[in-house]
Amino acid sequence: MDLQEPLTDQELQTIEAIEASFTKKRSTRADHTQEPRRRTRRHLPSSVLASPSSPSFSLSPCQANLRMKYQTLSFGGQILYSRTSVEVEKAAVELLQVLEAKKKETDQVAIGFDIEWRPSFRRGVLPGKAAVMQICGDTGHCYVMHIIHSGIPPSLKFLLEDSSLLKVGVGIVNDAAKVFKDYNVCVKGVEDLCCRANQKLVGSSQKWSLASLTETLVCKELPKPNKIRLGNWEADVLTKEKIQYAGTDAFASWHLYQVLESLPDPVLEAAD
Repeated sequence: MDLQEPLTDQELQTIEAIEASFTKKRSTRADHTQEPRRRTRRHLPSSVLASPSSPSFSLSPCQANLRMKYQTLSFGGQILYSRTSVEVEKAAVELLQVLEAKKKETDQVAIGFDIEWRPSFRRGVLPGKAAVMQICGDTGHCYVMHIIHSGIPPSLKFLLEDSSLLKVGVGIVNDAAKVFKDYNVCVKGVEDLCCRANQKLVGSSQKWSLASLTETLVCKELPKPNKIRLGNWEADVLTKEKIQYAGTDAFASWHLYQVLESLPDPVLEAAD
């Protein structure tokens, strides 16, 4: 596949068919271990089930029946999309002002961070550069920046290199490495939600995805449709669906960090 062309409908359908086959196999194996997972879900701390104060977002209690379809995690705030250098610079300045105000109220300010790029499925063809960067710091606003067109202007670079601003996400270390490789900008102050989850959830040593962590912590489904996830993030202008997808991922990272921080730290048993 040429790097400048998006995946065809036929290619996407093939990928979805393969993924559906694996999902069916996993579901069959899960039937033998369903009861222990039920007990784990019932014993999650009550703080996991608490609803945030924002009226635009609510959580439902975890269901004991794992076969029940979860409600979809959605972001009810405003997603601000920018694609030119001037627009991205303006968005970054606005975001920095909001975060600086929050620094006066709390010791640690965290933002959900994620990136998207065009994948490659052909040998010898490298994936595209980081094309979209999404950042979310509350329930009200998420910023989706089309950096494949704008580059990383000064204010966004300053934000990324500010180690006092904690950037959180699943696989964020790899994302930071890609940003450095593609744009020579060092993303500082990062924390992987996988590591944080395994610290908080005693006995867990899983390699989480953002979707699986969302399901475990807040009993919500984080949709990952292939036609969006594997689509052309280098398009001239992102579709409404891609903008919503990107913003929701950043919000999920921010929100899951808040949930994890609300959980008590595990009590370590004293050595004999």
